[in-house]
Amino acid sequence: MELENSEIKLTQYSRGAGCGCKIAPATLEEILKTEVAQPLDSTLLVGNSTNDDAAAYDLGDGMALISTTDFFMPIVDDAYDFGRIAAANAISDVYAMGGRPIMAVAILGWPVEKLPVALAQRVLEGARAICAEAGIPLAGGHSIDSAEPMFGLAVNGLCAIANLKRNSTAKEGDLLFLTKPLGSGILATAQKRGVLKEEHRIALIEQLTRINKLGEALGRIKGVTAMTDVTGFGLAGHLIEMAEGAGLSAEVYYSQLPVMEGVKEYLAQRIVPDATYRNWNGYSSKIFFDAGVDVMEAFSLLPDPQTNGGLLVAVSEDAKEELVGLLAEHNFLSSFLLPVGRMVKREEKVILVKK
Repeated sequence: MELENSEIKLTQYSRGAGCGCKIAPATLEEILKTEVAQPLDSTLLVGNSTNDDAAAYDLGDGMALISTTDFFMPIVDDAYDFGRIAAANAISDVYAMGGRPIMAVAILGWPVEKLPVALAQRVLEGARAICAEAGIPLAGGHSIDSAEPMFGLAVNGLCAIANLKRNSTAKEGDLLFLTKPLGSGILATAQKRGVLKEEHRIALIEQLTRINKLGEALGRIKGVTAMTDVTGFGLAGHLIEMAEGAGLSAEVYYSQLPVMEGVKEYLAQRIVPDATYRNWNGYSSKIFFDAGVDVMEAFSLLPDPQTNGGLLVAVSEDAKEELVGLLAEHNFLSSFLLPVGRMVKREEKVILVKK
């Protein structure tokens, strides 16, 4: 007997989930190696030479075109929510550069012999809903018959070059702020194992579908020196990219990190995504823990792969109040108004986790 669409759990048809599908950092570095000389182009403001969230191209009128793409396999079971999450995740890369999205096209892979095409239509409907929320059209796309379901967007945006933010330009002494709590990878894994409580499922979907629209306003703050979004490499991985790109190290104030409700309950059940171990093996040698930090818990949280995670923002001390005021204006809870770390001069280790 064929299953009804409502009974199909998409996560059971894919090996990976969300941004946890990312290729491991060390493997990706090997893949990107090339001996092919790239043409010099002064109009390419941000390209493949750094680990930024998107490419940026000088349009010649003080504006930059931002271009990005992102896709992955289902992180939730519902097709409509999957489309919303994948779309929000891709669009957020433009916001992470300080830009404003203007258009998206879809990337769809669907196992047409395994899953009803009606579910693929629901995925696209979810994506359209998020594009509408961002004020942009879903203007086209491309689809293939694939072994596993996958979906994402290629997104273009605009940004005044003066407001363009990169992940490698932080300064010593900058404070670090995070705009979403950690733990979405852990909750998503609990869902795949069938043990996620309903109240935690609702909170997970809300976080995964929330676009990082604040990034455009953060881009206009001159004291914001660097910005990125936290996705598949976890907070630790993306902070390492930020610190190494700037030639600095970063302190993390572990007790001030925001964490999603219920996460520690599932950690007690040893529910951790496989990608957490992959991430940890890739960069744990670059992390130092102060005495008093729960290293086992930190191992589960710092490399936890986030999907459509929060913005990680480096801001100068003298612009802190402007940033905090913006967060408060957008109704962020008080826990997000505290810095989660600071950029410091380069040490032997890249990340220094303090209690």
